[in-house]
Amino acid sequence: MEPTYIAALEIGSSHIRAAVGSLDTEGTLTLLAMEDEYVADAIRYGWIQNVDDVSNRINRLVRKLENYKTISPRKIKAVYVSVGGRSMAAHTTVVERHFDEETEITGRIIAQLKEEARHQGLSDSIVVDVIPKKILIDNRDTTKPIGTFGSDICAEFSVISCRQHGQRNLDRAVNERQALAIKGSFVRQTALADMVLSPDEKSLGCMLVDFGAETVGVAIYKNDTLQYMVTLPIGSRCITRDIMSLNYTEERAEEIKKVIGDAINVDPGFRRNDFDGDAVEINSFIRTRAGEIAINIVEQAKYAALNFSADLPGGIILAGAGAKLRGFTDLLRQQSGAKVRIASAPSSIRISDTRMQTYDMLDVISILNAAAANQPQECTEAPQTTIVSPYGENGTSTDNDNEYADGPGPNPRHIKTNKKPNEVKKKGNSIFKGISDYFATIFDEPEDSPEDENKI
Repeated sequence: MEPTYIAALEIGSSHIRAAVGSLDTEGTLTLLAMEDEYVADAIRYGWIQNVDDVSNRINRLVRKLENYKTISPRKIKAVYVSVGGRSMAAHTTVVERHFDEETEITGRIIAQLKEEARHQGLSDSIVVDVIPKKILIDNRDTTKPIGTFGSDICAEFSVISCRQHGQRNLDRAVNERQALAIKGSFVRQTALADMVLSPDEKSLGCMLVDFGAETVGVAIYKNDTLQYMVTLPIGSRCITRDIMSLNYTEERAEEIKKVIGDAINVDPGFRRNDFDGDAVEINSFIRTRAGEIAINIVEQAKYAALNFSADLPGGIILAGAGAKLRGFTDLLRQQSGAKVRIASAPSSIRISDTRMQTYDMLDVISILNAAAANQPQECTEAPQTTIVSPYGENGTSTDNDNEYADGPGPNPRHIKTNKKPNEVKKKGNSIFKGISDYFATIFDEPEDSPEDENKI
């Protein structure tokens, strides 16, 4: 059975990333190809600003993916997309229901409560997901309500929403301009959490931080559920722009940040031939802004009414290109008092080419992973190969004008002759019949008799 090919598209605050994976009959996901495009101004804070520019870049990414040997000659016809951006956030909604008598709580009842919570979303936003947070049956907390009995339900949901404008532009760039069908969409932060967080971290309590160029996504999990989610309008590009204030171009400022940037040490260690300016002065800008970002991240636990030591023993799991800043993990560790680790793709996801670097592509890989876990649909199409024969199914000619053809061979219409058609046909038949009879007398041998079967 052929594997299912799935494609994913992720639009971040500075990059557009695309990937293709295959899913075998056992449900194992294999990464086949990954590509990305750097975007400067067409996207801001994860929102598409210039639909035409983004659409053209998506087209280039699709063409690059289709050129991979692991995909060619298949063509990408559909994608799964991520939903994110500056406006992405979760708010808590409570839905209650009372029954006149003790009633079995079914999946249908829970689905009805979720739908009611969905309709309580913000009027100017699109609800993209509704996640159960806490459910009380007759004032008893339960993690598995279906199958229990009670007369009162109090359900608390995390309703995840984003601005309508961002969603419309995504559809314009992907579906309308590139004619790519959108098979499904997933919230980037929850998809990433499902891929990189361990069951113990989700159960005990942890904070997932996606440190991007212009946004920092924070998601807090405890008791296996999403407790808090917000997108902060800050990121690693803020550090780059601080360096640009010292009369550097953005490209050079980005390079300096990577070479000498250190979020912890006042005097960064680096090779002197990489930079001939005042490293201590520039690094003071880097340290100041990095410290501000770290403080804002740590403060989110307080807004969620949680404490790192008591409620989030799983610590902080850090993802995103901004997390590569030297010393930033140590800075977070100092300010939060929690353990900090760098996120990585799980070993259960296979990689077709070990040269593919997965860390910078975790966001788009997580969309593939989410699609693979939710009844994935085929996203590619193999070219149809049709062999056209001049002869019909029974070996007879399909050329209605060729009434003289007896089988495979040159079309008699192209044979130059002064004979009348009937004479050509008669003589041709006679010649071929004579040749056929001659070879039949040479190769036609009697069948072996039963008594000859044992002869050597």
